[in-house]
Amino acid sequence: MSAIRIPNQRAVVDRRQLATRIAEFAGEKGGSQCRMDVVELLRKALEDGRAEISRRLDEKPYAGHEIAEAQAFLVDQLVRTIHDHVIEHVYPIGNRSTGERLAILAVGGYGRGEMAPHSDVDIAFLTPVKNTPWCEQVIEAMLYFLWDLGLTVGHSSRTVEDMVRMCKSDLTIRTSMLEGRYVWGDQTLFEEAQRKFWSDVVKGTERQYVSEKLEERNERHKRMGDSRYVVEPNVKEGKGSLRDLHTLYWIGKYVYKVRSAAELVDVGLLTKEEFRNFRRAANFFWAVRCHLHIIAGRPEDRLTFDMQREVADRMNFAERTGKSAVERFMQYFFLQAKAVGSLTGVFLTQLDEQFARKQPRGLLAGFRARPRMLKGYKLFGGKIQALGDDWFEKDPLRLLEIFVIADREGLEIHPETMRQISRDAKLIKAEVRKDPRANALFMELLTSRNDPETVLRWLNEAGVFGRFVPDFGRVNAQMQFDMYHHFTVDEHTIRAIGLVSRIEKGELRDDHPLSTEIIQKLRSRRVLYVAVLLHDIAKGRGGDHSELGADIALKLCPRFGLDEDETELVSWLVRYHLLMSSTAQKRDLADWKTITDFVEQVQSIDRLRQLTILTVVDTRAVGPGTWNSWKAQLLTELFDSAEERLRLGHAQHGREKRVAAKKQLVRERMGDRANLIDTAGAQMNDAYWIAEPEDVIEMNLIHLDAAHEAKDPLSIATRYYEARGATMVTVVAADHPGLFYRIAGGIHLAGGNIIDARIHTAKNGTALDNFLVQDPLGRPFMEEGQLERLRTAIENALANRVKLLPQLDAKPLSRPRADAFDVRPRVLFDNDASNRFTVVEVNARDRPALLNRLARALFESRTMVHSAHIATYGERAADTFYVTDLLGDKIVSETRIKAIERDLLEAASDREPAEAA
Repeated sequence: MSAIRIPNQRAVVDRRQLATRIAEFAGEKGGSQCRMDVVELLRKALEDGRAEISRRLDEKPYAGHEIAEAQAFLVDQLVRTIHDHVIEHVYPIGNRSTGERLAILAVGGYGRGEMAPHSDVDIAFLTPVKNTPWCEQVIEAMLYFLWDLGLTVGHSSRTVEDMVRMCKSDLTIRTSMLEGRYVWGDQTLFEEAQRKFWSDVVKGTERQYVSEKLEERNERHKRMGDSRYVVEPNVKEGKGSLRDLHTLYWIGKYVYKVRSAAELVDVGLLTKEEFRNFRRAANFFWAVRCHLHIIAGRPEDRLTFDMQREVADRMNFAERTGKSAVERFMQYFFLQAKAVGSLTGVFLTQLDEQFARKQPRGLLAGFRARPRMLKGYKLFGGKIQALGDDWFEKDPLRLLEIFVIADREGLEIHPETMRQISRDAKLIKAEVRKDPRANALFMELLTSRNDPETVLRWLNEAGVFGRFVPDFGRVNAQMQFDMYHHFTVDEHTIRAIGLVSRIEKGELRDDHPLSTEIIQKLRSRRVLYVAVLLHDIAKGRGGDHSELGADIALKLCPRFGLDEDETELVSWLVRYHLLMSSTAQKRDLADWKTITDFVEQVQSIDRLRQLTILTVVDTRAVGPGTWNSWKAQLLTELFDSAEERLRLGHAQHGREKRVAAKKQLVRERMGDRANLIDTAGAQMNDAYWIAEPEDVIEMNLIHLDAAHEAKDPLSIATRYYEARGATMVTVVAADHPGLFYRIAGGIHLAGGNIIDARIHTAKNGTALDNFLVQDPLGRPFMEEGQLERLRTAIENALANRVKLLPQLDAKPLSRPRADAFDVRPRVLFDNDASNRFTVVEVNARDRPALLNRLARALFESRTMVHSAHIATYGERAADTFYVTDLLGDKIVSETRIKAIERDLLEAASDREPAEAA
């Protein structure tokens, strides 16, 4: 796309010296006998060239274009050397006929003269007529040399007429030939092919090509996640990547025959400033791509978590307060991707307008729709446009007003005006931010009943959002270096606001029935929208982002026009926005103390409603797969319990009344089998009746009765539990020490992940353990073969037919990407979270069989596990156990706590444990 003068070219490869050495070998041994010597010379030249290019990248880690063009230069010289050797020494020919001509073209990325160190070499061999035997021999010999060098070669061999025909029928081939560059051979033949390409293929197909190319781009974006802000982006193919820049260049070249990206300015598709942004982004992406290839030693274009650290280090990004080096690197990456998105918008608009200026012919000649005016703005073709170049300079409030009008009227903003807005966003200074009219406009956008997600994304893309709310500007393109969050902080926030809007409009009733119901009962809907906007605003500053964000809320809310009560509530919601999900996923919701502690923090039903919706949208906006029916069930259960407590006051229901009420509900469910409540159910203590929901109790009682009738000492039931999006595994067995960890090990061996566990012991000494299980991708086991595998694995583990630890350790990691993260194991003991149990929370790197290892450590520490609650956040697991000592008492001895902590840390570490005797 450009011509950079490659410094000291001969240090990369000296073709003259290489050709001289090859000629010497050919003279000594003959052209066909010196093949291996020539291959060795070429291989050495390729290795030395790559080493020199790698050294230059180490020296100038941002020199993307220079390195990419040096790599193309290296391949050029090798191809030329190979061609000359083949026609001079291997297949020399005296008087060539007119058919015995050969032109070598670089096509695709190689044609642009830009290559990463391990890119494919795309070559087209052109002949004037169908290949003569000599042409075929030369082409074959050249390809074998290139393959012997270990290069991946994409090649074609065509006549000029074949090339024209295939370009007409295939968009990919047409684009490849669009970038065709003469490398070596018959230059006259190349020029003839170029003339025919432009006259026979391109002429008259410009509109069609642009349309097809943009459709191809949209399909590629969908394949790659359709967002510029996915946390493991593809630097070549992703949205806002190199391929998007290439698409702009291809369109410019096809329509206007530009010879370099710089000429896009000359034909009016980009301004000089925009072209500088184009070059900056392309140079950065090329540098990243070259680093990736060198680190991997192969073609690698995906910026995975493990690669991100290395590339950030190679490009000299340093840590700053609150932000690691890798987070700063990725933030810069996403800012460049965002710039590419803005460039694409203005480029395509210019193209549209230039096409539109070509007047229609015939009956429609002279007829054009007329623009209309709205509040001083021009409206045409569904787009709103500013009047004049100084429109926003005259009144900077218009930088917000135009988005409000676009949202109200369902309009798009004309990209030429977006270009102006991006340029003039700097006009938003302190006086504009303090202006009540500006803040009223912003609040109308934020709380819009139309489509706030789309319009806020436009506001962000234009740079106005970050200028008007500088704290939001600080998290623009801010990546969170973990496997849990799929998007940057700004993108996550905007998606969450969009989810609130859709819930409020009733569009997500099936997914979120509770939120859809309670959102209509909020005292202040704008509190909710502002809380969603601010919940992650302090990420990347160091310290607890919830506490820092609560302080920011106290400053920003009055500016936005919220009153004192609303401000206090937003600040509280930001401070405690993780409280509900943490309680639901890590605590036993059947424990009275869990609800008591939660309600003490929440204090009012309105707060509870606000917090519930904030929790739902925050979880769902993290990324695909993070929201599921299991989390929905837990949050609903916590909401219902807390709401009941808040409505009825803090007076505790009598335990007997709660048990009696639960038994009555189960009785109504079971109909003619209700007698099991007084038989099998009589063996279960009050804690069981309070802990388990009615549908699970019904399943358990039927299971207990069947096991009793069959006199079966071990009975295992597995079934798909649709209400919770998981598989329910129930084990009825004679209780004995180590039962829990063995069952957990069996489930892991069968490929299951335990997401919740409740352990009960009946009065007659029978253990009744309920496990909720999913596969590693968060899906339930549903097929009979899968359910049978679970049952067999548990039976084998309990019967000691398998050595659990060696087999579990031998299982491959389901998510080796977690190795890119340093998760230090931590163990927390809490004797205040429950009246009956000691609550132990273990945080560690998530991996298969972690729960089994922790449960075994607790068993060997002589503790009894009564329930387990498993939460995973990407690479990090948080497993919580409600435990007692063997006598059923809390564990209070400091010495004992220290010993258990040591055992759990050992089990949670990445070291391989020795198999116990």
